[in-house]
Amino acid sequence: MSTPTSLQLGSLRVDTPVVLAPMAGITNAAYRRLCLEQAAAGGGVGLFVCEMITSRGLVEGDTTTKAMLAFDDLEAVRSVQLYGTDPVYVGKATEILCAEYGVAHVDLNFGCPVPKVTRKGGGAALPWKRRLLADILEAAVGAGERYDVPVTMKTRVGIDPEHETYLDAGRIAQESGAAAIALHGRTAIQGYSGDADWEPIARLVDTLDIPVLGNGDIWEAADAVRMVEQTGAAGVVVGRGCLGRPWLFADLATAFSSAAPEAPHRTALPTLGAVRTMMRRHAELLCGHMGEERGCKEFRKHVSWYLKGFRAGGELRHALALVSTLAELDLLLGELDPDEPFPVSELGHPRGRQGAPRRRVVLPEGWLDERDDRVDLAREDTSETSGG
Repeated sequence: MSTPTSLQLGSLRVDTPVVLAPMAGITNAAYRRLCLEQAAAGGGVGLFVCEMITSRGLVEGDTTTKAMLAFDDLEAVRSVQLYGTDPVYVGKATEILCAEYGVAHVDLNFGCPVPKVTRKGGGAALPWKRRLLADILEAAVGAGERYDVPVTMKTRVGIDPEHETYLDAGRIAQESGAAAIALHGRTAIQGYSGDADWEPIARLVDTLDIPVLGNGDIWEAADAVRMVEQTGAAGVVVGRGCLGRPWLFADLATAFSSAAPEAPHRTALPTLGAVRTMMRRHAELLCGHMGEERGCKEFRKHVSWYLKGFRAGGELRHALALVSTLAELDLLLGELDPDEPFPVSELGHPRGRQGAPRRRVVLPEGWLDERDDRVDLAREDTSETSGG
């Protein structure tokens, strides 16, 4: 099976079939710029999705939601993930994104496993209600079509092994005019625990005519190539694998642009000195977008990811996690050994949150009783949360 070198989403062509998954508090404009720079260094450009926003928050003019819709000057293609449980609000929010923010791609979140989302029938719980899923997709696709903006969706295998939804979700997405569907190879009850199952991705590929993107356990570029080879996916969605490792997008760009199967799937592993340079660039971009005080605070959460596996001492790590100015950051980064090699033992291992499987998925009362009944969901939470 040949490895794809690009991705077509409706009228939108993505030069590298790689999508940065939206992650709350992570994929802001600064981080997207950093990943975009790395992709360009590897000879390609993927699709970099803004943090997820709520449709109701956008339609009602919530200031926090609107503030999240910040884009870097380097972002030629603006991509946003939208969450919502009301077709009217999702349609209106899609219209606003296209008309007022120049967004060129809208992704709908039907994969979030967080209890505060699923208990309202949202995220990974929503595809169980096939009619509601179709109504939401049709509203968003209809709004996007007026601006020639493709709408895609992301989902999970299902709520749990007894309540799989992905095949119905894929069929509904295709019938509703969605440009693609991304499938995370875990159920909601798994959260981010255990191993992702890529077999449902392959099955969905065999079932649909629209592109299917694979998501789950892509820690190295070789994993992405292996996924598309095993499943036939049109591309991959990368989330936790790039935490503290934005250069993964350079590796991915190289891997997917190379026609030769023997071509390397990884650029040279960075020394701690190169990682130090990347950390400084990340902090600089954050400060440029948010101001120095807030930018440095936002950077703190990334320190442990960048230094994972390196020998940097606990006292220095602690100081870096409390940094408040770029000048202070420069002094602390200067204490890192620039010649220390990358910890090879960290390659291919999970990054970011994992945890244990949930005992149950929190759902609205009676949610599983009927798949096609009309539902009137409670007012969705307008606070932003992580994607699935």
